[in-house]
Amino acid sequence: MKTEQKDNYIIIRDEKEDVNEFAEFLTRIQGRFKDKNIVIDITKYGELTLEELLRFLKLSIAHRKEKKSLVIVNDTINIDSVPEEIHVVPTLQEAEDIISLEEIERDLGF
Repeated sequence: MKTEQKDNYIIIRDEKEDVNEFAEFLTRIQGRFKDKNIVIDITKYGELTLEELLRFLKLSIAHRKEKKSLVIVNDTINIDSVPEEIHVVPTLQEAEDIISLEEIERDLGF
């Protein structure tokens, strides 16, 4: 796992080649990042199935309970098929935009 610290979030990338193992690993270590906004960059995997993406659902729900954002970057998944509990965007810039908007919403009490 590689991390890159930004102003108000961390980008996490996998160094291995198994998206399922990566999702399970992040779920196990979620406590390390519970007070940070997270962008999970899984663009390197290319086309993912919805089932593979749903491996991140438990992590996403747990992170939202901590009042922090979790956004997944993948440009091949059909966003219309993704449940609303998971934010998936095609670019890092869009992930940053979502985090900024959610920070504003939390500051306003939504």
